[in-house]
Amino acid sequence: MTHALLPSGFHDRLPPDADAAARLERRVLDAAHAHGYERVDPPLAEFEDALAHRLKSARAQDAVRFVDPISQRTLAIRPDITAQVGRIAATRMGHHPRPVRLSYAGSVLRLRASELSPERERRQAGCELIGLDTIAAAQEIVTVAVEALEAAGVTGISIDFTLPDLLATLAAGPLPLGDVSLDELADRLDAKDAGAVAAIAPAYLPMIEAAGPFETAHDRLCRFDVGGALRSRLDGLWKVAESVKGRVALTLDPTERHGFEYQTWLGFSLFADGARGEIGRGGSYTIVHEDGSEETAIGFTLYIDAIVAAGLAQEERRRLFVPLGTDPSLAARLRGEGWVTVAALEAGDTPEAQLCTHVLIGGEVQTLAK
Repeated sequence: MTHALLPSGFHDRLPPDADAAARLERRVLDAAHAHGYERVDPPLAEFEDALAHRLKSARAQDAVRFVDPISQRTLAIRPDITAQVGRIAATRMGHHPRPVRLSYAGSVLRLRASELSPERERRQAGCELIGLDTIAAAQEIVTVAVEALEAAGVTGISIDFTLPDLLATLAAGPLPLGDVSLDELADRLDAKDAGAVAAIAPAYLPMIEAAGPFETAHDRLCRFDVGGALRSRLDGLWKVAESVKGRVALTLDPTERHGFEYQTWLGFSLFADGARGEIGRGGSYTIVHEDGSEETAIGFTLYIDAIVAAGLAQEERRRLFVPLGTDPSLAARLRGEGWVTVAALEAGDTPEAQLCTHVLIGGEVQTLAK
């Protein structure tokens, strides 16, 4: 047995990826701060029952649980930070005027991982706007998410919108399902299984076709809007998309529900050129207070590891080798100019050994030949 192995789904973050992740989080939080989002830093674990029930319709099946030896109560390591931010807003900051704008960054732990995304321990950063889920609030959240990614150097951004409660709205109104299970239909729509949908609820087939580039998909969904039941949602979605139109690519998939289990009227996934899968997700949701009352909110979460793994937050290394005996004040001046200086600590040290891109010779910076 080797002591160098890590459990399945865990990994060390090494240079330069660890630096890239830290830089990415800092730029995301700085961009959020510029819009008034102040950082909170909740603990890694808390009581399982509080974590599981803070967000309406959320489930805690992904949480790693253990018994606290002090309280003898079940604790859970957070699988997501949104619920913790909701707890803080509802309790410690319950007296603050609404809306409350909060940001965060930290690690989360999942009980299980998928084949496509085997990591169980991940880094997240994001923003939550507590107290509103209006069109204006949604416009702000989507805009802040885009600006945060742009500030981190991410390009080729695209947003895929969805309407998580659309199916329930139709089933409860103009298109009742009868004996068909809502969950069954949702699964078939999510899988784009037209044959199965035609067999159990043919009236819902147009929802599969109403997916693709935003404007085309939106028009198709408007034509499908039986009795105008979706009019307010579709009008609101159009205005949200307009706030970032021309800045990012936009698509719409009204049947996408996987991962949006606790979102209400709006959900969105973030993508970028070169990244495998999503680099973030957001939407509107409901926070449950201690007295059972509910509060609307909207936010987004960025997946730091996915962005770094795609090389979207990397910067070219500029490491300057400072030979032994160099005046420390000269190295200090160069650091003030933005250089990363790596000082030789013994006579045999070399720029190559220290992974340097430049070397200081005669007081002048010179580029090392590759």
